[in-house]
Amino acid sequence: MLVSGCFILAAAALAGLYLYAVYPRTTRILDVMQYNHGMFAHRGYHNKEKFIPENSMAAFRAAVARGYGIELDVHITKDGKLAVFHDDTLERMCKEPGDVEAYTMAELKGFHLLNTTERIPELGEVLSYVDGRVPLLIELKIPGRDIAVCEISYKMLKDYRGRFMVQSFNTMGLYWYRKHAPSILRGQLSSNLTKGKEKEPYLLRFLIRFLLLNLLGRPDFISYKLKDLPNFSVSVCRRLFGVPTAVWTLRTEEALRQGREEYNMCIFERAGADY
Repeated sequence: MLVSGCFILAAAALAGLYLYAVYPRTTRILDVMQYNHGMFAHRGYHNKEKFIPENSMAAFRAAVARGYGIELDVHITKDGKLAVFHDDTLERMCKEPGDVEAYTMAELKGFHLLNTTERIPELGEVLSYVDGRVPLLIELKIPGRDIAVCEISYKMLKDYRGRFMVQSFNTMGLYWYRKHAPSILRGQLSSNLTKGKEKEPYLLRFLIRFLLLNLLGRPDFISYKLKDLPNFSVSVCRRLFGVPTAVWTLRTEEALRQGREEYNMCIFERAGADY
């Protein structure tokens, strides 16, 4: 009896620790739910066949014209500006060497996106153009430990009149917003991060995969890769705590149907004849 009692107590303690770790911020659920059934064009409403690259002003114009929310990515540049760009390096989109953070904003603007006339935008350009017409979902790109992108993005976003939320894979970015800008809605990005070989330590990827670093970021919503669901911790956050969930990246009619029926926000792409 004593052994079984100790086992029950230990199991209860572990369950309590787990729930404490994954617990989101629940006081802003209604604020996030204003985006319920929201459709966000992934990196803008882009289509390379139509010479509209991802994260370009052309892609953002196309999204606004259709009334879609915009999901976009921001990196900090060498001179402390915010470049709207997804990859850590320039090779895929610009056929140039090096990391985004190694260039100034002026240098980045000298490159073309996918051999088009489009160039890398600055976040301020996007904010000025969108001007609150559609909601924004802004991913903070933090490839290392430097979270200066958080402070700089906040300085730009705090006076923006439109609707927006921030999200990141790097929980320290959410932690910064939690401590310094708690009024801004924040989301934890994640997926099955342990299935591949990445430069980040396995333990860190495991913790983020199962949302165990929510204790630091206390996100208002979860943004998870649809193909990697179900995930136990996502289910706990949704069913036990009622946290809203976005799913990405939806590229088929079946994925869109599932996203609309089962989750709160859809981050999607169109291509080819479906554009």
